[in-house]
Amino acid sequence: MLDHVIKGATVVDGTGAAAITADVGIKDGRIAVVGEVTQEARTSEDAHGLVLAPGFVDPHTHYDAQLFWDPYATPSLNHGVTTVAGGNCGFTLAPLNPERPEDADYTRRMMSKVEGMALVALEEGAPWSWRSFGEYLDALEGRIAVNAGFMVGHCALRRYVMGPQAVGGQPSAEQLADMVRLLRAAMDAGAWGFSTTQSTSHSDGDGQPVASRHAGPAELLALSRAVGEHEGTQIEAIVAGCLDQFSDAEIDLFVEMSAVAGRPLNWNVLTVDAAVPERVPRQLLASEQARKAGGRVVALTMPILTPMNMSLGTFCALNLIPGWGPVLALPVPERIEKLRDPAVRAELLRRAQSKEAGVFRRLSHFGRYVIGDTYSDANAGLTGRVVRDIAEERGQEPFECLVEICAADGLRTVLWPMPTDNDPASWALRAETWQHEDVLLGGSDAGAHLDRMCGAPYTTRFLGDCLRGRKLVGLEQAVKMLTDDPARLFGLRERGRVREGWHADLVLFDPDRIDAGPATLVHDLPGDSPRLDSRALGVRAVWVNGVEAIRDDVVTGAVPGRVLRSGRDTETVSTR
Repeated sequence: MLDHVIKGATVVDGTGAAAITADVGIKDGRIAVVGEVTQEARTSEDAHGLVLAPGFVDPHTHYDAQLFWDPYATPSLNHGVTTVAGGNCGFTLAPLNPERPEDADYTRRMMSKVEGMALVALEEGAPWSWRSFGEYLDALEGRIAVNAGFMVGHCALRRYVMGPQAVGGQPSAEQLADMVRLLRAAMDAGAWGFSTTQSTSHSDGDGQPVASRHAGPAELLALSRAVGEHEGTQIEAIVAGCLDQFSDAEIDLFVEMSAVAGRPLNWNVLTVDAAVPERVPRQLLASEQARKAGGRVVALTMPILTPMNMSLGTFCALNLIPGWGPVLALPVPERIEKLRDPAVRAELLRRAQSKEAGVFRRLSHFGRYVIGDTYSDANAGLTGRVVRDIAEERGQEPFECLVEICAADGLRTVLWPMPTDNDPASWALRAETWQHEDVLLGGSDAGAHLDRMCGAPYTTRFLGDCLRGRKLVGLEQAVKMLTDDPARLFGLRERGRVREGWHADLVLFDPDRIDAGPATLVHDLPGDSPRLDSRALGVRAVWVNGVEAIRDDVVTGAVPGRVLRSGRDTETVSTR
C-alpha cells in the first residue's frame, strides 16, 4: 500500500523534459510510482491543473543557527525549498575549542555583525552544546523539517586553532597542519567541504576583519587540497571582487583552489546590470580559466530583484560604502549632526558615486528610495512615497531630504532602495547569462540579514515571473534551474528529480498563482527580534522525504528533514 498518491498532476520532473500528466505515488519516503497509480493508498489528493515538481534546492543559505529555533527554515520551506546548503562565506557555529568557552560568545557576536543575525536570538535560540563539527551536525539530526548540508567555515577553523591570534596572525606550520586535520575531521563527520571569505565587507563583532581575511594563498590551497581527499565535497569562497569585478589575483586564486582540490568552487553573487556590460564577462573569466586548468568555478546569481530595506540607524549595506562606515558608526545624536552638515553630506555623496564604491554605487540614487515605516508625527503620511517627489515638494536635494526624514525619526526610518537594474536590457542580459554552463541560480542568503533583506522567496517569485511576467524562461527549464541543476552541482544522491526510487522531495503548486507576497517585518525570533517574511502564493503542498511539511503556506509540524552528510548523501562531482 502506498502512503500517498497525488493524482493527475502536471509533472515537471526537473530534467528539463516536457511536462506530462501523471499520478505520483509515495511510499516510505521515496517516489514509488510515476504514471498511472492502480495501487491502494492511505491518502490521496486530486492535483489536476496543478504542477508537481521536485523540491527546490537553495545553494546559498545561512540557516546554521535559525534551524534550532525554527526547524522549518521559514520562509524557504513555504516557498518550496526542501534542501538548503549552509555554512557559507567562511562562517559556521562549529567547531568550538573546548579550552576556550569564550569562543562561543565571539562567534555569536561575529555572526550578529557579519550576517545580520539578532544577537539575542543567537544567545537564546541555539543550545551551543557542541564542540566538534560532527557534534554540531548531530545536534540538528532528527529535529529539522528541511534537508540541510553544511560547509565548514574557515573562520571557525582558524579561531579553534589560533585563538584570538586568528584575527591578524599567520599560522605556524604546525597550526596550519592542525587546521587541515580539523577540516578533515569535519568532512569525515559529514561536512560538505570548505568555505572561506576574503571580502572587505566582512568584519567581526569587534569591527576587525574576520579571521579568514588574514589567510594567505598557501593556507587556502592547503585547505583546498584537503577537500579533494574526501568524497562528495565542494568549496565555496568569497573575495572582494565578488561585489563588483575580480582582480587577476582573485581569478588565479579561485582557479587554483578548485584545480588543486579537483572539486567545484562556487561563489556568491554575480550581479547583472546592463549599465555595467563589462562585469559579467569579467566575472565569468574565472570559470573559463578554471576549466582550462582542470577546475570548475560556478557563479551564483539571483533571478529576481531581492527586496531589501535599509536605515541610517542600523548596520546595512550603506555602511559598506567607502568612507561611510565611520560616520554611520557614531552615536545617533552625533550621527544626525554629521549627516545634517552639508559638507559631510557632499563628501558622502561623492564617495558613494565614485568608482571606488564599486557595486554599492547603485545605492547612491537617493531620489529613487521609497520611505517605509516611520516613527514620528513629522513623517506622517510619507510611508510608500518616493524621496524624489518629497524632495521636489520641499525644495531640497534628495539626499538632504532623506536625511531630514530619517533625523525626525531618530534614524529609525525604514528605507527601500529602488533597483537601478530593472530595465529591459538588464533582464535580457540576465536571461542570456543564465544559459552559461557555470552560472547557477541562487544566493538567497536566507537565514541572514533577517531584518534587511528577504531573498528566500526567489523560487516562487522566479516561477511566477516565468509563467506570467517576463517569461524569459519556460516552465520546464525554470524548474530544472531550481532543482536538478543545484542538486547535480552538490552531487546530491537521488534528489532533484521526480523519478521512481528517488527521495520524495516534492512541491505542488498552482501555475496561475505561484508567486511571493511582499516582504513584511515580523517579530517572531527569540527575544522578539524582527525579521522580514514573505508569504508563498499558490503553493498547495510541500513534501520532504515523503512527509507533508507545508499545506497551503502553513507548516504541518512534521520534521522529516535530514542532515545530509558528504559521501553518504553526496557523491563527488568531477571538474573534468
